[in-house]
Amino acid sequence: MSNRMVCREASHAGSWHAGYTYCGACAAHAYKQVDPSITRRVFILGPSHHVPLSRCALSPAEVYRTPLYDLRIDQKVYADLWKTGMFERMSLQTDEEEHSIEMHLPYTAKAMESHKDEFSIVPVLVGALSESKEQEYGKLLSKYLADPSNLFIISSDFCHWGQRFRYTYFDESQGEIYRSIEHLDKMGMGIIEQLDPISFSNYLKKYHNTICGRHPIGVLLNAVAELKKNGVDMNFSFLNYAQSSQCRNWSDSSVSYAAGTLVVH
Repeated sequence: MSNRMVCREASHAGSWHAGYTYCGACAAHAYKQVDPSITRRVFILGPSHHVPLSRCALSPAEVYRTPLYDLRIDQKVYADLWKTGMFERMSLQTDEEEHSIEMHLPYTAKAMESHKDEFSIVPVLVGALSESKEQEYGKLLSKYLADPSNLFIISSDFCHWGQRFRYTYFDESQGEIYRSIEHLDKMGMGIIEQLDPISFSNYLKKYHNTICGRHPIGVLLNAVAELKKNGVDMNFSFLNYAQSSQCRNWSDSSVSYAAGTLVVH
């Protein structure tokens, strides 16, 4: 049995970006599931915030520096991904400005510290993919997901609520605004736990929940769907949920966070 950790984290652009103060404790619930003794490769899929991207992109770097130690990018896997013709190369500036992958690097380094010389990372920047492209990338990455020595980290958050995010969905039957947000988020979390990419896509179309990592999540769900066709048994469960603040009136704003883990049996 192996863990495929999925961490929902702070991921939104510019001055709105919430740091570890808001999302860190929540993310830790997912990282606690990591088994460094079997993990040899860490895939990190994060959404693109600063550049328009209709496909997925790979880093031009060979090493990522963290405050703990350097993380080596797996050039062999990168070479295999390049051969597919499905990936672009992001510029160094794009890589440096994008926080969705960067925020996970110190966590990865800490979780893997006891085996720091025995693993590599595979950062993938995920663009605004169509449903069919999510399916294609999911199919491509499914063989890596099936390998017990690979760990997948999916970077996202949940609802960005408030006028500054141009999203103010409110279901009055839930009471306070923050309870409506939680109900909306947990509806989406329940669908993710069902591991059904079509239902997740329909949920996003209906409620337009501002989940910035919806495309990396979609890729993961499609990779899972591909493995399920081949009889692989998996289950996903959320471990923690948090909001940066509790919205009670229309001038408030918040970002939601959740952490969960996918286990492949």
